[in-house]
Amino acid sequence: MADALAAPLLRWFAEHGRHDLPWQTPATPYRVWVSEIMLQQTQVSTVIPYFERFMAAFPTLADLAMAPLDAVLSHWAGLGYYARAHRLHACADIVLRQYGGEFPATLAKLIALPGIGRSTAGAIRALGQGADGVILDGNVRRVLARYHALPLDARSSPAEKLLWGWAHEHTPHDRAGAYAQAIMDLGATLCKPYQPECPRCPLKEDCQAYRRADVTAYPRKRIRQERAIRQRQALLIHDAQGRIWLQRRPNRGLWAGLFSWPECEAAEQDLRAWLEHHALAPATLEKAGSLQHDFTHYRLHLQLWTLAAPTFVAEKPGIWYAYGAEKPALPAPVERYLEESWSPTCPLW
Repeated sequence: MADALAAPLLRWFAEHGRHDLPWQTPATPYRVWVSEIMLQQTQVSTVIPYFERFMAAFPTLADLAMAPLDAVLSHWAGLGYYARAHRLHACADIVLRQYGGEFPATLAKLIALPGIGRSTAGAIRALGQGADGVILDGNVRRVLARYHALPLDARSSPAEKLLWGWAHEHTPHDRAGAYAQAIMDLGATLCKPYQPECPRCPLKEDCQAYRRADVTAYPRKRIRQERAIRQRQALLIHDAQGRIWLQRRPNRGLWAGLFSWPECEAAEQDLRAWLEHHALAPATLEKAGSLQHDFTHYRLHLQLWTLAAPTFVAEKPGIWYAYGAEKPALPAPVERYLEESWSPTCPLW
């Protein structure tokens, strides 16, 4: 018997679904995997140009595994959540060494790989390997939460159990790939977080949230707290040639593995202590504006300073970067600031 959700959804998908996304042609396990990692907390329209450039640079899993991490980070810069790029590179290395460059066929072995969770593993199986695979990404969560009028916080453990149960229940295992793409497309194009287009939805007749005329109340969420503000100071250190010092950030945490300017805490005494520790005189220290950037859980405020320091000796790995030279892997706000504020006609100093 045809599932009441899957049957109309697949009919809708055949006519209205997206069939020409770059990772669909061809839909290899490698391309599906890269797209799934990029699409985590990132919209399709943003991902497409990054995906196409990434595939041009690393057309095969072996190319990605053997590439320097800096090259991978450089092609990831701007997508955010940089830990994804680190795990992507580590995963490619393992698949190349342990599985000969081919993704394993079992769900358990896929989930054991770095950065691959239950839903990503299901997508690789369903969309890339033509196998039985079940997905539960953000779009699917929203569709199922509305269809069943999930009465719980969608991120709670009890809700997670219910959602995965429904995901398995509705997935037609002989057409898992088409169903996975169809329900993702429905969430992305009609069953949107805000202003959902319910009259055009193929599931509206059986959708419990629609029947209650309360669609946007689902999925239920915790009351979001005010975003915390973190204040720090950043130093744009330049030498006699006008080059700026960029140091590599740690491989874990904010902007992991990318190049950025040195930072210290926001208090004035912290800035003085930083300068003293590096034997730098504050005589040439000048304010250079500020930078604000929003992250998922907090807002970062950076007070920027320029400092002429021809004798600066760095204690952390980094590079002296000259205007116009090939850019290292930079966080998007750092790159944007340098492009807008540092040029021959608009120098930082």
